[in-house]
Amino acid sequence: MDTDRTAAFMAGHARLLDRRRFEHLIRPTEHTGPAILAALDGYRNPDGGHGHGLEPDLRSPESQPGGALHALEAVADAAPATYARVPELLDWLNATTLPDGGLPFALPVTDPAACAPFWVSADPHTSSLQITAAVVAQAHRAARTDPRIADHPWLATATEYCLGEIAAVEEAPFAYVLSFSLLFLDSVADTRPEAAGLLRRLARFVPADGRIPVAGGAPGETLHPLDYAAVPGRPVREHLAEEAVAADLDRLERGLLPDGGWAVGFECHSPASALEWRGYATVAAVAALRANGR
Repeated sequence: MDTDRTAAFMAGHARLLDRRRFEHLIRPTEHTGPAILAALDGYRNPDGGHGHGLEPDLRSPESQPGGALHALEAVADAAPATYARVPELLDWLNATTLPDGGLPFALPVTDPAACAPFWVSADPHTSSLQITAAVVAQAHRAARTDPRIADHPWLATATEYCLGEIAAVEEAPFAYVLSFSLLFLDSVADTRPEAAGLLRRLARFVPADGRIPVAGGAPGETLHPLDYAAVPGRPVREHLAEEAVAADLDRLERGLLPDGGWAVGFECHSPASALEWRGYATVAAVAALRANGR
């Protein structure tokens, strides 16, 4: 992998947060993890949550569950550094959680400019397995190196919600619900014995090649095995054929563009988000290839 070319792409295209994540991934030092967290603070609100376009297609300033998803992902990526503000973020999540234990897909959007319509039209009074599973999966990743997250009551509440909702699934879920539920189950598999059986149940909805078409998405939009099973040796990988993973690694390698970055396969909703998603996707691609020995 030509990391110098990709570093040049990141310098020219990516937001600071993803440049810091890339630096920590490629050349970690005692300073690179804290640098991620310093960049993350730029998206933080006084209420403890995160907004301001931390979710690139949700550019409104108020704190949102989508912002919490990306914030916790950054916190997990920054390990072993820990985020001083994480208790406030978890308290915000606790206050935002609905009575059944789930998070709404989005809260009311105060400024819809450059926001994706699905964020603007979301029902703030109905829990979403898609966003809750995504947020909780990243929280469990971050909790591996931060006991303040592992011990926070919100994590237990939201985890129970996800387990209960997934156990009730009878038909193939929407692609992103399926992928985030698989990521969630993988994240709790080390501590929750029931996760193994739920993984088996959900895996029956995954095609043999691991490619999950996104109904209603952009033309050809598809989730790939490395989108939800990027790390070798994790339980979710047991439900994918080795050939499917190898083929997806080949696909990801071929996806490197001449400018040093990767493209995204979904619709972006502003020029800014199109650039930011490419930087985010490039960090994800490099992380997946390196984790798998490519």
